[in-house]
Amino acid sequence: MDIQKVKEELASLRKTIRYHNNRYYNEDAPEISDYEYDQLMLHLRAIEKSYPELITKTSPTQMVGGTAQRTAGVLVKHDVPMLSLQDVFSKGEIFAFVQELQGELDHPEFVVEEKIDGLSMALRYEDGVLVRAITRGDGIVQGEDVTENAKVICDVQKTLKDKPAYFEIRGEVYMERAVFDAVNERQAFLGLRPFANPRNCAAGTLRQLDSRITKERKLSFFVFNLQSVRGMKFRTHTDAYAFMKKQGIKVIHDYKVCHTAEEVWQAIEAIGENRGNLAYDIDGAVVKLNNLHDREKLGATSKVPRWAIAYKYPPEEKETVLRAIELSVGRTGRITPTAVFDPIRLCGTNVERATLHNQDFIDSMDVRIGDTIRVYKSGEIIPKIKEVVREKRPADAKPFAIGTHCPVCGAPAVREADTADIRCQNPSCPAQIENHLLNFVSRDAMDIKGLGESTIHALIADGKLATIADLYALHDAREELIEKGLIGKAKNTDKVLAAIEASKENEPQQLLAGFGIAGIGRSAARELMRHFGSIDRLREADEEEIRSVRDIGEVSAKAIVAFFADEKTQDMIAKLRAANVRFAEKKRAPGDMVLEGKTFVITGTLPTMGRRECAALIEVHGGRVASAVSKKTDYLIAGEEAGSKLKKAQELGIQVLNETGLRTMISVQE
Repeated sequence: MDIQKVKEELASLRKTIRYHNNRYYNEDAPEISDYEYDQLMLHLRAIEKSYPELITKTSPTQMVGGTAQRTAGVLVKHDVPMLSLQDVFSKGEIFAFVQELQGELDHPEFVVEEKIDGLSMALRYEDGVLVRAITRGDGIVQGEDVTENAKVICDVQKTLKDKPAYFEIRGEVYMERAVFDAVNERQAFLGLRPFANPRNCAAGTLRQLDSRITKERKLSFFVFNLQSVRGMKFRTHTDAYAFMKKQGIKVIHDYKVCHTAEEVWQAIEAIGENRGNLAYDIDGAVVKLNNLHDREKLGATSKVPRWAIAYKYPPEEKETVLRAIELSVGRTGRITPTAVFDPIRLCGTNVERATLHNQDFIDSMDVRIGDTIRVYKSGEIIPKIKEVVREKRPADAKPFAIGTHCPVCGAPAVREADTADIRCQNPSCPAQIENHLLNFVSRDAMDIKGLGESTIHALIADGKLATIADLYALHDAREELIEKGLIGKAKNTDKVLAAIEASKENEPQQLLAGFGIAGIGRSAARELMRHFGSIDRLREADEEEIRSVRDIGEVSAKAIVAFFADEKTQDMIAKLRAANVRFAEKKRAPGDMVLEGKTFVITGTLPTMGRRECAALIEVHGGRVASAVSKKTDYLIAGEEAGSKLKKAQELGIQVLNETGLRTMISVQE
């Protein structure tokens, strides 16, 4: 293989893994499953094994965990590193691990335990009193001080019956499934976004600034290791467990001591078979040496201990019965089928729906109403159908077709050439109108607050809204709106009407994004307005000129030209113009564009601005804002709790500014 291609693959793979590391460890918002992450790491290790000269100190294989964050408290140094474990996925790897240690040690004992899917935390006791609770953080140097929150967790012992001079233990903070469901029910009641899974909820709860919230959410805690002790000695891991139990400390239950590879594997299988009966989620089983002296003898690599290993179970999937296929219509008229099935529990949440994408997907899978299907979660977040269990298919099950008519308005539905999309051909379809309006008022477009899905739906049903231009005529119907309660009482109605009025002065790029042209979102709209300066100038442009704009391709150019050529669009634009909605950028003095040609990335918490406000400040002065740090980045704007982006910028030698530095840069150059 060409060495340059190897280097490129390594760079890409490491970038992907670092991104997912940050999502998992620092943001508590993983996008892929542990299994998928593990496969990425295995691939990286395989390449580095073949090309050891290309291994770098900053490679994910040479580093531990995430970057310690300061949210619930200050950063605290680790007395004992909180290392991760090497993951394995097969019986052969388990046997190899056991046999290797049997070759190095005299009659080693192994302990097999559940691997709880939660957030790692260490507890420090001095003279029998809990003095510090610390998260894993970066795993080696430091973690977050979460002592006050740890003290309100029922499973955390505040004092010990016996009083060793120093006693540090490590365990896993987690949330039971029933508790998680109750928390999400309350989130829904309060109109807040639900948590993706129990681990995310537990991690976010432990990092709360208000310990009352932590207490309300009823976290749990298992101890799985003795980190350090002074004032007494223990021979084995299980001896330490016995002592902890006497102190009232909750340790991993149902652990098993084993002496052979076969016994170890049987214990792993037993844990796996019992996964569904547990009140909490586990993502594997841990195999560790029992003798503490043997552990010291073996030691650790820079990343993992040599005396323990984690077996990861394959991704969880379950069978259920498909009861219906629902069809929905998006703002572009695209008809999307969704599978509705008997509720099942996957990765800590109840699941009863999954997308079927399009007719081609339905046909290729040959999925039918009444079928038994296997469902899993992609990234432990998004439900997906893996396959149909054909042998369980009912005799009367029939192939499913989306059909030739819109499920909402009944108008013809046509499959577009060279695509898998079937679209409603009625531009006045209520479903299209609703989704079009929701896009228009969203944060990435005109940002009109107070117009949610239920309000938009009510206004359409009452005949008040048929196009986005109708929003600007609502003030004429104020009394009727209040009388019917379509937006709310008088105070709320006036608030929304004022927000609509204020949106007339928005930047034209927001208006363009709100039009909902295929492929033209916030960033593309910004580039188009920078080039053309006004909606009217863009309307007059041909495809060739539009394609000359940065990041605008042939498909998007065609979509723009077609949009403005449509008679309904022309009528809508005339109404928006009559309502005095701003179509052109304000003229700026040459000095206003002091950041032109510069690319910025924003990270962390700024003193006086949110990230969106900071991005707007940069853009109004001609700069561009990107989401990720790269060689093309000119400046990183860093606030408190800046994480991996700051580290990446420092590695690349990119200049780092705080909020004051950015404001100074603008004022000096002006």
